[in-house]
Amino acid sequence: MLSLRDLNRATLARQHLLSRHDGDAADVVHRLVGLQAQEPRPPYLGVWTRLEGFRRDDLHAALHARTLVRATMWRATLHLMTAADFAAFRPVVAPVLAAAARRFPEVDFDAVAAAAHGLLAAGPMTFNELRPKLLEEFPGAYDRALGYAVRMLTPLVVEPTQDRWSFPREPAFGLPGIPMEAADAPASASASAGAPAPADAPAPASGGVPALVERYLAAFGPATPADVQTWSGLRGLRKIMTGMDLERVTDFTGRELFDLPGAPRPGGDVPAPVRFLPDFDTLILGHDDRTRVLADEHKSLVATKNLRVRAVYLVDGFAAGTWQIKRSGKKATLLVTPFGKTNLDALEEEGLRLLAFAEPDATSLTLELLGS
Repeated sequence: MLSLRDLNRATLARQHLLSRHDGDAADVVHRLVGLQAQEPRPPYLGVWTRLEGFRRDDLHAALHARTLVRATMWRATLHLMTAADFAAFRPVVAPVLAAAARRFPEVDFDAVAAAAHGLLAAGPMTFNELRPKLLEEFPGAYDRALGYAVRMLTPLVVEPTQDRWSFPREPAFGLPGIPMEAADAPASASASAGAPAPADAPAPASGGVPALVERYLAAFGPATPADVQTWSGLRGLRKIMTGMDLERVTDFTGRELFDLPGAPRPGGDVPAPVRFLPDFDTLILGHDDRTRVLADEHKSLVATKNLRVRAVYLVDGFAAGTWQIKRSGKKATLLVTPFGKTNLDALEEEGLRLLAFAEPDATSLTLELLGS
């Protein structure tokens, strides 16, 4: 039987949050099967907190080399992925993305996907550039619906630039330039963009689904099928997971969890250092039941009504408060808002390291405690 602390330490070990990984940025992104990336900076901070000696230029170079890509993936949101994982798993989640597109039933999915593919074959465009061109081909249509359908149905990657965090506020999207499975090509948009699957519908009958489950457990396990489904957007995974060669364990509530045989479970007494996680961090979003990291009473302080997921810091492995950076001229301040009593001295060393990475041109770095 696994205690709450056992679950916490098992997940932190797999997330490179007990000790930083000694390797490169692509290793971390691969281990986590992607980092949520609606905004450009959080993935950099997510890698920084998990990788020993991480330099911003290393991730920047990997993006420009297309070893890593920023693209729409899990839960129909932008993620930083390895190019190989994007090519392998984008077709697996295609039905989820197609179902999301069906919020606009008036869209001719085949025609819009084909038109977008033809337009983007000439080169990357921002969606503010693409939508008017689509309207020329579909006069009278709702331009936002056209753009959203393209995001969901056409595999696209965000074009990196020379900006500090590799992407501008309004980025351009282009075709990935890497082989994708035929089932996800624009020509078959109608097949993948049928009526939305009901909540209990089975996951796609693809060999990629068991591989996806294994990768998830390697990064987030031990976990329930509901955890995998919340993270991936897929449904009907219990039957698939029950048929796989997975270990089954019981947690302190009596729930059955699945895990990879031999996966690390170091035990709840292993020390966990202070760690700062960025906005939308994959650890906070990676489970249906988040209590292994985030207590229920603190959920509303982290996930806001406008769908923002605030940056948190971990003390003894668990979310102990939120943080944000305030910049004024050359002064950068890390504003820390604890959930309860917090010893600011315990946060200072790691917090100042975070500030130095996030604001490299600041000449003054300080921590400030708010609302305790």
